Amino acid sequence: MAAPEPSPRIVRLVGVYDANGSLAGELAYWVGARLGLRHCSLCDITHGLVRPKPEWRQEVDQLPVDFIAVHLDEREPEVARASAGQEPCVVAVHDDGSARVIIGTGELEACAGDPAAFAALLASFTGPRGDP
Repeated sequence: MAAPEPSPRIVRLVGVYDANGSLAGELAYWVGARLGLRHCSLCDITHGLVRPKPEWRQEVDQLPVDFIAVHLDEREPEVARASAGQEPCVVAVHDDGSARVIIGTGELEACAGDPAAFAALLASFTGPRGDP
């Protein structure tokens, strides 16, 4: 009897913001957010009013795999296919080249803007540091 194929291993995590990264996109999001017309729960976790939260980078740097955050217009094709219509979200990219959403909008909302809560959620998918 043949051994079962091992599951694909996560090699990278990609957070997808629900905003475009161009100057116009950033400005439109910022104004819309201040007027209560736009909201991105991943932005709430990673950024304060104007700049990234210092604790955000500290938490993400502890993960055993790379984590990058990208805007809608910055996604690689496999991430764009996996995340289409589910933004904001987190996509796991596996060693076999596949990609799938592992954290959706509702789970990001539940973090309530807390980078530590988000890092704990990410760690539940990647395992402890040194064991992705």
